Amino acid sequence: MSEPTANPDAPPHLLSFDVEEYFQVEAAREAGISPGQWESIEPRLAPAVDRILSLLAEFGARATFFVLGWVARHQQGLVRRIAGAGHEIASHGDGHEMLTRQTPEEFRRDLLASRKVLEDLTGAGVVGFRAPTFSITHRTAWALDVLAEANFAYDSSVFPIRHDRYGVPDAPRWPHRAIGPGGGAILEIPPLTLRVAGCNLPAAGGGYLRLLPLWVSARALARAARAGQGGMVYLHPWELDPGQPVLPLGPLRNWRHRVGLARAQHKLRRLLERFRFTDVRSWLNAADTGDFAEHAYGRIRGATPSMC
Repeated sequence: MSEPTANPDAPPHLLSFDVEEYFQVEAAREAGISPGQWESIEPRLAPAVDRILSLLAEFGARATFFVLGWVARHQQGLVRRIAGAGHEIASHGDGHEMLTRQTPEEFRRDLLASRKVLEDLTGAGVVGFRAPTFSITHRTAWALDVLAEANFAYDSSVFPIRHDRYGVPDAPRWPHRAIGPGGGAILEIPPLTLRVAGCNLPAAGGGYLRLLPLWVSARALARAARAGQGGMVYLHPWELDPGQPVLPLGPLRNWRHRVGLARAQHKLRRLLERFRFTDVRSWLNAADTGDFAEHAYGRIRGATPSMC
């Protein structure tokens, strides 16, 4: 990690965790592990979250935890520990259902159910959302209208890359006002990318952080700081649990799920050593939200031959 952080006056970066069990990932659903089986599988989430909380306390960092409603109902004490440590609790939906499998009304019920259980547990308002598997795209942009109607302050579900499951390659790379097809507006905070040769490279989260050399994430964060931006980094607690059982996902899905698990905690520590991180709510309280540009979603733009 040799590239310097050139702007010490830049806002802090944003750190987030999608709080779900290792068996609730989309790859497990695709491999036939249904929600009806979840209660029969050994939970492993709490020890990983506790390691994260200890690491954040060591560096004086705060983070946003996008918590699944199902997790909140089954591990109430865990959610209270996260909130009690001073971190933001936000919604990751209720049943980890991709928006591509939901109608707007089904999504609304799922969203409000997750918010209710989280607010009941913590006694604090829930203002942020991240869709399972970043599944807000142009085709599911109606979700932006639902979020705006439900008075959520921000969303972090639009990944400005091209991917086989998700992504909006033409979306802005920095926080902006996302306008849904029905005119609803909500602040969108995309995961951090690195612009390379005209392409957006996913640089600072999940499997990309586990797979790519650490200097890629460090460079993306340093460039964001020089541009006066706070970059959004995300991880899942199960990514800090290399001893988790091997799921019957098949070769490609298992590779995606398990690559770099043994190095993830070390990489997170290195980033915490070098960069300053906070949660989204704290960042919003200090930000001038009137400066954000607008971007309309819901219109499928013409495809290009590029894979960028």
